[in-house]
Amino acid sequence: MDVTAKDIKKLRDVTGVGMMDAKKALVEAKGDQDKAMEVLRKKGQAKAEKRAERTAEAGIVDAYVHMGRVGAIVEVNCETDFVARTDDFKQFVRDIAMQVTASNPQYLKPEDIPADVIEKEKGVYEEELKGKPQNVRDQVIEGKLAKFYEQVCLYNQPFIKDPEKTIEQHQTELIAKIGENIVVSQFSRMELGVHG
Repeated sequence: MDVTAKDIKKLRDVTGVGMMDAKKALVEAKGDQDKAMEVLRKKGQAKAEKRAERTAEAGIVDAYVHMGRVGAIVEVNCETDFVARTDDFKQFVRDIAMQVTASNPQYLKPEDIPADVIEKEKGVYEEELKGKPQNVRDQVIEGKLAKFYEQVCLYNQPFIKDPEKTIEQHQTELIAKIGENIVVSQFSRMELGVHG
């Protein structure tokens, strides 16, 4: 399968990857743009997992305020000051601040949710499913918990600018692109008139 320069440019424009990476992905996907993007996503995930062990102590704090009524402040870390000053990193931090403002997550990831909160949720679902067979209840509860995580965990939420991917996938793509570990360290959201 011959891959044209036009195909490579199209994939690069969408993903931001290097020319050789785009070409390899297109060859592997036999010229199919969607499959090539999936190939790149999987490679990015593998790279991100390798980098997850590296310390991220540089970074920036940013804030986003919407119409003076609701806003968020976030801290996002990376490995070097050089990356912290790049437009890609700054845009990612701004995206996170906007996401927190718009979607009001309470936790970063499911592991951060206290066990009693999860048990309380499961109890509500169990009550709703009384009388159903246990295997059906287990499946439904698993699905409802996944939906709950999407609502309350930043990493599990659909990205407001591209709902086809989660915040965690958005982060993984940036890690693959810039070659450094990135960590959302903390966030806080404020809304006018809402306290506690």
